[in-house]
Amino acid sequence: MDKELVIDSQPSEVNIALLEDNSLVELQKEKNNNNYAVGDIYLGRVKKIMPGLNAAFVDVGYERDAFLHYLDLGPQVRSLIKFSNMTRSNKGPKPSMDHFNFEPDIEKTGKITQVLKSNQQVVVQIAKEPISTKGPRISSELSFAGRFLVLVPFSNRISISQKIKSSEERKRLKRLILSIKPKNFGVIIRTVAENKMVAELDTDLRNLTEKWNTLIKKLASAKAPQKVVSELDRTSALLRDILTESFNSINVNDQVLAEEIKHYIGTIAPKKVEIVKLYKGKKPIFEKFGVDKQIKSSFGKTVTIKSGVYLIIEHTEALHVIDVNSGHRVNKEISQEQNALAVNVEAAAEIARQLRLRDMGGIIVIDFIDMNEGKNRRALFQKLKEEMAKDRAKHTILPPSKFGLVQITRQRVRPEMNLEVLEKCPTCGGTGKIRPSIIITDEIENNLRYLLHDQNEKKLELALHPYLEAYLKKGIPSIRDKWYMKYKKWIKLKPMNSYHFLEYRFFNKNKEEIKM
Repeated sequence: MDKELVIDSQPSEVNIALLEDNSLVELQKEKNNNNYAVGDIYLGRVKKIMPGLNAAFVDVGYERDAFLHYLDLGPQVRSLIKFSNMTRSNKGPKPSMDHFNFEPDIEKTGKITQVLKSNQQVVVQIAKEPISTKGPRISSELSFAGRFLVLVPFSNRISISQKIKSSEERKRLKRLILSIKPKNFGVIIRTVAENKMVAELDTDLRNLTEKWNTLIKKLASAKAPQKVVSELDRTSALLRDILTESFNSINVNDQVLAEEIKHYIGTIAPKKVEIVKLYKGKKPIFEKFGVDKQIKSSFGKTVTIKSGVYLIIEHTEALHVIDVNSGHRVNKEISQEQNALAVNVEAAAEIARQLRLRDMGGIIVIDFIDMNEGKNRRALFQKLKEEMAKDRAKHTILPPSKFGLVQITRQRVRPEMNLEVLEKCPTCGGTGKIRPSIIITDEIENNLRYLLHDQNEKKLELALHPYLEAYLKKGIPSIRDKWYMKYKKWIKLKPMNSYHFLEYRFFNKNKEEIKM
């Protein structure tokens, strides 16, 4: 399977598209000011203890307090609190993990009032980003994820990914980690560590240990609420988790970001540095690689598959509902049961893709077309499991019920990707009536005059439909030439196939849209 990453860097955010065999399967948006990403570590302050929920609300600087449940404290939370208090204390020498004595584990059935109290400062890690009206969900069981390993402070346990099946390889990896693991740290061995040499694992472990040391240094002078250590940005975290030999290209439209990605890949997979390519084309990068078109066809309430099968995707407060419809796909040469199986199997592949693409979490209920034969329901269940195996999010799938319903629970750690593809018509403004097209050039020029004279814009770019662009360039002198002679500024025209016929937008020298 060929994998490709297309990265569109904008002034306010970075959009990341993952394509598998040219099909868009993941889309992520990273705001440049996202301070509450999964993995970030904060020094927080307990605001309120809720004994009825066996949880606490912790101030980490977000507008809504973060939620910390007793089960997310981690068994060694007392050791973490003791170590962080000693680190932040001005009295005595700073503690060292090599000589630190663990506190007793907390009870699994204990009460949060036995561990935390109001106004107490505690080190926490973001487990779920803020979603809808909820603040972040946090944990005090810290972990540092690397390329091959995950480092867990205040533990001595070594865990190995269940996806590594070979007993010999599991023994080898455990033996290697035991020989290089620092004292009082646990290690989780990730799937990609399979068949890796000790030098690669040691380098990864050293980098993670250095992250812990950075945390301790910053913690000494931190004041709650304050971020202490940042997780990797979304691009680097995605590369860390999914970069494999099957990746054949990473296309980026920003020089600085391209160099950062090259540097990061150089640390985790030096042989793959050459796949990073800087895109310099005139077309927007998402349009060039067909991402825009796939976004338009993949989001929204109705999703149509090439064969005519289509899905209806509805969202409620508690769950997501997906209805499978055969559309005009009917093969008269086979039975209704076989038709239903063919439609359901095709829909299963698209549904697995949609869950990844939209990052849908929680409970998902799928209404497949009814099938009477048990073997066909089992075949559908197997197909859905195979397709969902590509999903990195934790999930559970239940077999089809007698009503033809399949239930899936899928881990949600970030807000769902929900793009509105049915746009309000920019030409009529939703009224159904448009202004006379003959005055469109006068309207553009009025806005142009306002931006150049009243707003004193130094450089403008006008993005518009290709037909309108051709009209403005037509003749000698063209309308654009006349603008140059009148305003003494050359207006760059940028054709946009995705725009409506009379749609146009102005951009400044920083490529930021100017709202008119």
